[in-house]
Amino acid sequence: MTRWVLHVDLDQFVAAVEILRRPELRGLPVVVGGDGDPSRRGVVSTASYQARRYGVHSGQPLRTAARLCPDAVFLPVDREAYEAASATVMATLRGFDAIVQVLGWDEAFLAVDTDDPAAVATEIQRRVRAATALDCTVGIGTNRIQAKLATGFGKPAGIFTITPDTWYGLLGDRPPDALWGIGAKTAKRLAALGITTVAGLAGTDPGTLADAFGPATGPWLVRLARGADDGTVTDAPHVPRSRSRETTYQEDLADWAQVRREVARLARLVAADAAELRVARVVVKVRYAPFHTHTHGHSLAEPTTDADRIETAALAALDDFAADRPVRLLGVRAEFPR
Repeated sequence: MTRWVLHVDLDQFVAAVEILRRPELRGLPVVVGGDGDPSRRGVVSTASYQARRYGVHSGQPLRTAARLCPDAVFLPVDREAYEAASATVMATLRGFDAIVQVLGWDEAFLAVDTDDPAAVATEIQRRVRAATALDCTVGIGTNRIQAKLATGFGKPAGIFTITPDTWYGLLGDRPPDALWGIGAKTAKRLAALGITTVAGLAGTDPGTLADAFGPATGPWLVRLARGADDGTVTDAPHVPRSRSRETTYQEDLADWAQVRREVARLARLVAADAAELRVARVVVKVRYAPFHTHTHGHSLAEPTTDADRIETAALAALDDFAADRPVRLLGVRAEFPR
């Protein structure tokens, strides 16, 4: 038998959970975010496929979503409901003879030894639907990167396979940020080097990119473009890399003394969330009105669990921001040693 990697991704997960609780919303544009009031500040957590057709997407201000899709149904975030649904899905996946690596609420990798991965994928969809009434898409590949990208081709509720033989035919002409792990900023840097496609990146000398991106990242980008994956699916318990808290304010904060008090408060909350995990770096996010976001971080001399030191680091990071504009959102993220 052959080792295959399957990527299971629940379709429009948060919106789907809400629609299960409110069947009358099926087929309607549904937007979940904040307290569900689009007249107040907040961001979209997820949107149903019907809402996405209007340009609504995750991370977008609720007010923008309401302008794009005025007939949408807006609902508040119910974290406990999503966690409960996710737990049922992941328990279902662990019922297979496979190594299961949970990636988040709505997705997981499975490493399966089989001669018929499509049949396993079909059974996964059947069991998840039976347990939760939720649909999922399953991507199949010989490694994680292939399986992850295959899912995008299979949406929604489909099954799709990418192998080394089909990799370039499907992805070769696409921009580098079509790859899992490459964002817009990296794609822009690659474009400045004349690299605008996955095939172009795959054919680049790793040494050239090592000079531009560093000895580890540069060659990794080339391997990624070739559909290679250095890692394996693991069922080791997930170790978080960070904890964060953020708040969107209904009225802009114009007084920087109040901004400092809020950052201190958020830092204390993050320190409590981190519990016994040692914090190595603290990052502060400031979103100025109307919607310009900046981040600055401060590394600690040594990792700590001390809330006072975490708060001090957050305030030190805040000192790198210009205190000349009203603030609509603040966030604090504690990063753990790797």
